[in-house]
Amino acid sequence: MTIAAIIVAGGRGSRAGAGLPKQYRPIDGQSSIRRSLVAFIDHPEIAVVQPVIHPDDLTLYRDAIAGLEALPAAYGGATRQASVLAGLEALAPQQPRLVMIHDAARPYLSPRLISRAITAANTSGAAIPVLPVTDTVKTIAGNVVTGTIDRSALRMVQTPQAFAFDSLLAAHRRAAEAGRLDFTDDAALAEWAGITVTIFNGETGNVKLTSEDDFARVEARVQAGLGDIRTGSGVDVHAFGDGDHVMLGGVRIAHSRGLSGHSDADVALHALVDAILGALADGDIGAHFPPSDPQWRGASSDRFLAFAVERVRLRGGRIAHLDVSIVCEAPRVGPHRDAIRARIADIAGLSIGRVAVKATTSERLGFTGRGEGIAAFATATIRLPWSDND
Repeated sequence: MTIAAIIVAGGRGSRAGAGLPKQYRPIDGQSSIRRSLVAFIDHPEIAVVQPVIHPDDLTLYRDAIAGLEALPAAYGGATRQASVLAGLEALAPQQPRLVMIHDAARPYLSPRLISRAITAANTSGAAIPVLPVTDTVKTIAGNVVTGTIDRSALRMVQTPQAFAFDSLLAAHRRAAEAGRLDFTDDAALAEWAGITVTIFNGETGNVKLTSEDDFARVEARVQAGLGDIRTGSGVDVHAFGDGDHVMLGGVRIAHSRGLSGHSDADVALHALVDAILGALADGDIGAHFPPSDPQWRGASSDRFLAFAVERVRLRGGRIAHLDVSIVCEAPRVGPHRDAIRARIADIAGLSIGRVAVKATTSERLGFTGRGEGIAAFATATIRLPWSDND
């Protein structure tokens, strides 16, 4: 192992509002800490990722990394500096050559930025990303301007900051022993320790989420980027067979007969899957889960819906709304409507207000009217980033 990354997530983030630390607040469907972790997990040059969290946030952290590889977290201290030292000590037995320090509240860094940090640190041993100061900067006394600063020598500093591991760990230990606990970033501590720090180009998109306004601006930017609005439709039918229940929208409903099908025959979820795949122009449920494949015999259809939702996420999109209509004479769907909505919302990672479930009969007409089976019709509305390749 040669390169490690520490993701600092031990702060309280109270200025961001929402009643929980900002690194766990969902934005564009994912928490900031998860996005930051994934950026480094997915980078081919990063060998290990070390999160550092507040001891009170273990449950929030476990929820945030659900579905990712296990990433045991170190517990941070009272300051950012103490948290970074905790991360460095956790990594010390593995002896990485380089270490990158990144704030979990900067979730939109690119792989290119990580690569630039590695290149710069390989050359100098200590490097930080910076942006030019574009606004005029004044000094003041009270409410009176006392001067104008030459901004040509000023830079705005970001993370990830990259260092030779041994030298940064030694500097942190030395600062702790000296009682110097007031450094606001690792570059300042390195400067104090006599380490020469170089710079490389940062990214304007690598914003730090600090206040409620920051979250609002990022959400607006995300929404503006998801201008490709698509709608897909799906239809599914299943005949009644032996059994004592049916599965509808992921909810088990007692009935005198079951539905016949290769999986659990959940017509509502199957129709929704086809609607989502249709909006993506990505085939249909049978193409991805062929009935001829024995591994899907009796499978729970929530797996199929979760798969379709993930296909949207991998395209950088989000689901805006799901609507399903169930047609049958029996069982009665009305008493289970809200449970079905809640289950679909849970599988798809949506608020329940973005899921509609309707039920009707076919007035005794056709195979549903004769009580031979159930039909479902679904519509999915999704938002994708514009792409010239679509």
